[in-house]
Parts: sequence; structure tokens; C-alpha cells
Amino acid sequence: MKKLAVPFVLILVLLLSACGGNSNIDSAAGSPTASASSSASSSSDAASPSPTTASDAGTLTYQSESGPVEVPANPQRVVVLTRFLTGNVMALGVPLVGVDEMSKENPNFKDKLSGAETISDENVEKIIELNPDLIIGEADNKNIDKFKQIAPTVIFTYGKLDFFKQQVEIGKLLNKEKEAQAWADDFDARTKQAGEEIKAKIGADATVSVIETFNKQLYVYGYNFGRGTELLYNQFGLKMPEKVQEGTKADGFLALSTEVLDDYFGDYVIFSKNADEDSSFQNTETYKNTKAVQNQHVFEADAKTFYFNDPLSMEYQLEFFKQHFLG
Repeated sequence: MKKLAVPFVLILVLLLSACGGNSNIDSAAGSPTASASSSASSSSDAASPSPTTASDAGTLTYQSESGPVEVPANPQRVVVLTRFLTGNVMALGVPLVGVDEMSKENPNFKDKLSGAETISDENVEKIIELNPDLIIGEADNKNIDKFKQIAPTVIFTYGKLDFFKQQVEIGKLLNKEKEAQAWADDFDARTKQAGEEIKAKIGADATVSVIETFNKQLYVYGYNFGRGTELLYNQFGLKMPEKVQEGTKADGFLALSTEVLDDYFGDYVIFSKNADEDSSFQNTETYKNTKAVQNQHVFEADAKTFYFNDPLSMEYQLEFFKQHFLG
């Protein structure tokens, strides 16, 4: 194994300080999609019960996916190795010292993360130098065993919980369950109300498609795949075109050719647009002649703000949809 470029004494101190809470770190298999169909009123029924505070040690026992993990009751130096959970931690006001590059580049996160270092799950040495008191990662991370030796490490399986339950679960981990549940309940009510207002304006039978380009390929997205899909189809109760529903059933997304755009475009189209990607399909006559384009019903969003379904991203998406659908 490659030697860590950190003084031996520092490593020894970090290992000794972390050894009390690393014996039961969880591991689980992943899934690329989440189900957000459950309402926030049931979001307290998440994958684990409430944490139990340890009376003397300033820690709590978090019931992770595969067992209990002793973590700080008031973490102050958190490293998040998975981009899909950065906003969940930020929303609860817990200090972050290390996050992935995509989180740092997110326009909604950039200013708030100015003091956090850019890291990846390959930067073991750099993470040691950050001296974290808690590490949060994804279940398929191949270096989890190394991170367990640095600080208490908790992993989550992407898509195992809907976005409400995921936030409550992060709240349990960070000893802020009440705050997380309060947001879930409030956001559930606000988004359902917004959905009623939107349907009243555009019609209950109006259809909406969500598209994005990646690596010169155009995709359309189905249920629970970020990019606003959780709000549009679950919370708002809007409809997707039948061909989109059928085509995305297996994987949650479907690659499209320019020739079939009209078949997969709904009455409204949300274009999660990345300025770094090829969007030349918008110059074609096929695109320009779709019903959504003709009616000026294509709403373009910055893809870097629209990828995820954490509370900060969802709040941004909610305001975007209210502005564009309701004016």
C-alpha cells in the first residue's frame, strides 16, 4: 500500500483518537434511484431509530445501515466524501472541512464552502491532514476501511431513502433530528401547495419532461432522479409523457436522438443545462418545431444547481419552478 505522506506521529495520534468509535462502521450496496413518494409525515420512519446519546463521552450511538457507530454528539470537522449528501449537512449548519469538487463548484454552495478543502475518496493523506471528527461517505467507496482509521465513518446507500427520510437520517447522525424533521414537514406542505397552484394554472393534464445533456448525448429523466424530478412528479403531482414514463422505467433515464424529441417532450420541458456540454440540438429545426419550444415552455436551469435532492438544492428548485410556472 502506498505510504501516507504524513508524519508518523500525526498518524499515530489520529488513529488512537479515532479508535474508540470505528469498530462498527457500516457497509451496504447501492442503488441509483430514490423513492420520494412517501410524505414527510411518515419520514420519521427512516432506516434507523433515533440516536442514543452517550452520557459521559460527548458522543452518540448512531444506528447506521448495518449497525451502531459511535460518533461525536457535536461534530465540528466533518468531511463529506459523497456529493449527494453535502447539502444535507450544510442545511443543518454543521461545519464542513472537506467536500468533493462538484460540491465546491455548485453555485448554490460555493460561497458557503469557501473554507472547505476540495477532496476525493482517493485523497487519504489530505483527509488525514484535515483532522476530521466525522466522515460521511457512500456505500460503494473502496477506501472506507482506511477512513475508519482516521475518524468515525458512516456510509449511506444512495437512493435507499427518499429525500425526506434521507434528511431526517442525516439529522439523527448529526444530533439534529428535530431540525431535520421540521424542515421535512414544512417543505412537504409548501411543495404540495405549490403543486396545486401550478396545476391550477397550467392544467392538471399538462405534461412535463426533464432533459439534460452529458458527454454529447441528450437524456430525458424519469422519477426520482434529481434535476427537479422529485418535486415535479412526486410533490407537485405533475404528469410526464407516456413515452418518457415507459422509456425511463428500467434505468430512470433514457438517451434521446434529435429525431424523436417531439415524442418525448411534454407540454413543458425543464432543461437542466450545463454550459460545458454540447447543446447544439437546440439549433435544429426538429427542436425548434416542438410544441414546448413553440409555446415558449422550455425552462432552462443551471445543471450544476439542479443535480441533487438535498434540502438546499430542493429549496432552490422550488423557487425556480414557482417563478417559471407561476410567474
